[in-house]
Amino acid sequence: MTDPQSIDAQTAAAYRPVRSFVRRAGRQSLAQKRAITDLAPRYCIDYQPALLDYAAAFGRAAPVVLEIGFGMGETTAAIAAAHPDVDFIAVDVHDPGVGSLLARIDAQSLTNLRIIRHDAVDVVANMIAPASLGGVHVYFPDPWPKKRHHKRRLLKPGFVHALALRLRIDGYFHAATDWQAYADEILAACDGEPLLANTAAAQGFAPRPAWRPQTKFETRGLKLGHAVSDILFKRSG
Repeated sequence: MTDPQSIDAQTAAAYRPVRSFVRRAGRQSLAQKRAITDLAPRYCIDYQPALLDYAAAFGRAAPVVLEIGFGMGETTAAIAAAHPDVDFIAVDVHDPGVGSLLARIDAQSLTNLRIIRHDAVDVVANMIAPASLGGVHVYFPDPWPKKRHHKRRLLKPGFVHALALRLRIDGYFHAATDWQAYADEILAACDGEPLLANTAAAQGFAPRPAWRPQTKFETRGLKLGHAVSDILFKRSG
């Protein structure tokens, strides 16, 4: 039996000196705090360095999509509600967002959505089995706009490779960002990954798929002339 800690362990080690996120305190409402206290035991999966049994986590066998970074959870909950035949694992460390998404899960009775409150690099390296995911969503990751912080960007070639390994054949990787320089970097990383094929090869960037709702933040940005880029690849081998 394969030791889960040995699966792509170099991915976590390579990223450990430089984290792609900062635990910002933020303002957490009483409702968000209460949601974490009351609902986390029901809807959160504890991080552990062992492969996750999806069927045990959701009580059924279904395609699984991993989402990394979900903000306040509005889009994540909407996608899960629209696709009840798919199970979603959402990973983030921001407590206000975790509390907000937990409240949405409970209010909407979403049985196909679970949260892991941990560093996504560790989760991917140690909990997600190779060739087990139907899809990966990374929507509006922190662009770390200052040049000295570019090393903190999550979607570097090494991590894109780790994600590609965990997609099943024809599984998809979908990222979106409103920061053009980061969009170009993500596209280049995906183009350079031999396991992935661009679904929009002719133009590079893809149209926004119907499954990704347009957020209020995104709508406001578009009205201000901010371009949003979608990067959509599939695992081809």
